[in-house]
Amino acid sequence: MPSSGRHVTMLTEGTYPHVHGGVSTWCDQLVRGMPEVDFEILALTGSGREPVTWELPANVTRHTAFPLWGLPQGPAAPRLLARARRPLRGRARRRFLDAYERLLLSLLDPEAGCDFGTGLYELAELARRGQLTAALRSEAALRSLMWIWTMPHLPTLAARPTVHDALTATDLLEHALRPLAARIATDGVAHAVSSGLATLPALAAQHFEGVPFLLTEHGIYLRERYLGYRTEAQRWPVKALMLGFYRELNTLGYRKADLITPCNQYNRRWEERGGAPADRIRTVYNGVDPAAFPEAGPEPETPTLSWCGRVDPIKDLETLIRAYAICRAELPALRLRLFGPVPAGNEDYLTRLEKLAAELGVTDGVSFEGRVSEVPRAYAAGSVVMLSSISEGFPFSLIEAMSCGRATVSTDVGGVREAVGDTGIVVPPREPAVMAAAVSELLRDGARRAELGRRARQRVIDRFTLHRSVDGFRQIYRELAGERTTRRLDPKAWTVRLPAPLRAAPTLVAGGTPA
Repeated sequence: MPSSGRHVTMLTEGTYPHVHGGVSTWCDQLVRGMPEVDFEILALTGSGREPVTWELPANVTRHTAFPLWGLPQGPAAPRLLARARRPLRGRARRRFLDAYERLLLSLLDPEAGCDFGTGLYELAELARRGQLTAALRSEAALRSLMWIWTMPHLPTLAARPTVHDALTATDLLEHALRPLAARIATDGVAHAVSSGLATLPALAAQHFEGVPFLLTEHGIYLRERYLGYRTEAQRWPVKALMLGFYRELNTLGYRKADLITPCNQYNRRWEERGGAPADRIRTVYNGVDPAAFPEAGPEPETPTLSWCGRVDPIKDLETLIRAYAICRAELPALRLRLFGPVPAGNEDYLTRLEKLAAELGVTDGVSFEGRVSEVPRAYAAGSVVMLSSISEGFPFSLIEAMSCGRATVSTDVGGVREAVGDTGIVVPPREPAVMAAAVSELLRDGARRAELGRRARQRVIDRFTLHRSVDGFRQIYRELAGERTTRRLDPKAWTVRLPAPLRAAPTLVAGGTPA
């Protein structure tokens, strides 16, 4: 690969180019900001049939939607499906079970000394041959999981895991591991724009072909998995397995990435605690174009709180609506305008929010306005711009609002405090009364709102411009591409060698108990 860093495979999960806002905005900014770089996009999606919602620029040479849950598409689909159903036999079957059992132990018993990466790369070889799905869904693999779950020293034994639990966990794990089968260009840089599943193709390409691996984190993926699994319906043994998988995958990504580029210092501290070497972390802040987000001008005549983003539980709009209701009791004319789309699957969440507004008696003052084509209008619509999330990286909606010269009230998550500095009010998450007090304080003082807005825009111009952010990644691509040209790979290092078999496979008897 030429040392100019002119070829990049961007790996996304549930975002660009199928979803608008947040990380997708950042991806599009990066791609458009480097027209001299050829980008391939490998997007992990649900079914693989999700529409492309962004107009892809000419330097995106290829886009592939890789389904985590749908069936393979295209002319090769029948062959891939036939191979996926073919069971392993003999030594190949034994080798798989050895690797799988060690991987399971690394998830459920970190003190056992089993290396997650060794097992993962062994499974990656099977995935690349199209044989992993059949292996994971075999009865022998199910028996292995039940045996490890019910080891006397593991806490999962007390939960009395069932065969149904094992089937559920196997299904979730098999779908999560599917990206190991994705092949990416070997003549460029692999750039995973989140931790987690998007790192799987990059880890495999780095291990087998020596492709440089760049990892960028916006939100903290592992933290968001823990938050999400609190409300999942699965029983505890299933959750323990899956959270163990995300924990170990997160750690491996931190350890193996050639460079990690958090978008704020908060993420950097998390990554260092997670095992990332400090000398391979470089903070690159998100940026906006101040010309595209100009000063918003006069505030609306009616006092208004505005919010912009996707309608999603992680944005904790319940807290925002509760805070609004408190403020509304003091200032009856106050309005709350919520701008942004409702992603597929979040329709029930929107219904919950509408019911909450009705229960609090503020429906007439709350409006869900959907996606807005001219985003600066959403910020101009507010006297104060709000952010109520329980998890963020370095949120675009915040620095965009700051660029528009609006005062903000935001929750103290991720890189929010780094972004705001002394130009807005930062409050604890999930505390509507504290948020309401901050809003009331600002609404009573127009001169302070104006001064905070002026300082906020200047802070963006001084620190968080799009030009600075894109230039940072341009230089990183060149560095990693240059390292690739001088790297000497040892083919022996690509071979995974496992120790002797762990034990004989148990027999599954009635009731799901290993004999």
